[in-house]
Amino acid sequence: MSYWPARVAGWGVALGGRFAGVSPYVLDSMLALVSAAVSLWSVYHDDGGWSWWVYLLALGTAAPLPWRRRAPMAVLAVSGGVSAVLSVLAHSVMPQLPLYAVITIYTVADRARDAHRWAVLAVVVTANVLGTRSPNGMLFSLLTSVGAFVFGSLVRELRRLAQAETERAREAGQRAASDAARAVAQERARIAREMHDILAHAVSLMVIQAEAGPLVVHRDPERAIKAFDTIADSGRDAMVQLRRVLGVLKEEGAAPELAPQPRLAELAGLVERVRRAGLRVELELAEDGAGWPADVEAAAFRIVQEALTNTVKHSGAGRAAVRVVRAGEVLEVVVSDDGHGVRRRAESAVSDWSGGRGLVGIRERAAACGGRAEAGPGPEGKGFLVSARLPLSAAGLAERVGG
Repeated sequence: MSYWPARVAGWGVALGGRFAGVSPYVLDSMLALVSAAVSLWSVYHDDGGWSWWVYLLALGTAAPLPWRRRAPMAVLAVSGGVSAVLSVLAHSVMPQLPLYAVITIYTVADRARDAHRWAVLAVVVTANVLGTRSPNGMLFSLLTSVGAFVFGSLVRELRRLAQAETERAREAGQRAASDAARAVAQERARIAREMHDILAHAVSLMVIQAEAGPLVVHRDPERAIKAFDTIADSGRDAMVQLRRVLGVLKEEGAAPELAPQPRLAELAGLVERVRRAGLRVELELAEDGAGWPADVEAAAFRIVQEALTNTVKHSGAGRAAVRVVRAGEVLEVVVSDDGHGVRRRAESAVSDWSGGRGLVGIRERAAACGGRAEAGPGPEGKGFLVSARLPLSAAGLAERVGG
């Protein structure tokens, strides 16, 4: 945009701000009065000694202006028709600057349909060229009428750009609100998974140990003491993790990264608590975990935790194996057991309080960090197997997608 159109547009915006609270009909009525005063003044100072009907025609050129915004073409037709009659009958009284013509042409350029606008411009230019008696008068009339049309077109474009900008801002606000709501829903789902994993694991171990305690308390007091110790350890660990989760919920504006992120180094303690519940667990754990993504370590920990919880609750297994190793740019997580297999586990899970969310949570955790997880019967249909592949880098993600 060049300097002068931008400067004029700025003046228009500032002027519009000053009259923002005034009714458009009041403003247009004031314009009509000013235009009528200019026309009447021109008639009064002409030497023709004109009668009242000339004054009436001069007044009629400005009379329709209060309705210019509602019906720009009709106002132009009425005002232009009266002006044409006045020009034919008393050309000498025509004002040097016909303010009503400037206002009506500006309004048509600003508010009329495109076809009407260009038709009016063609008619106005033709009328100025053919209907003006001197070259200087023709040039002045063209500058006045075409200038009003250009200014009205500029205001029209500025209004369109402002409306487009307002619409973009509204859409951006809606997108931001939608993204915020989606982030809240995702965070709630993540916290729900965390609490499910924490409580399901801890409560399962506590229930199993509590059921076993009374059976061995008389014949093997030492084992009963260990069972109660396991119950206490599981409860304390669950309380610590729940405090971390609830602390994030209580802290206003807490970011997701403040949420609990268990590490692979904590798997040894998890496996030891499961062993105390009576399940023999073999653990093969990758030694080098430095620099690995925190979300991958957390997902691997929760997958193992959920798989062992399901084994303890549903499988009736006596032995389980946990394998967490690096294979290139992918972290492989495998949990297997020698329990009853798929059918017995499904039958047991029907009445489980978790509602079968465990295996779904495993798949969601793997997918959240770009990996995938599978669960099903073990080799030759014996036992149960949970496996996951979690990418450790962009190359690992490409390998996972390609696989």
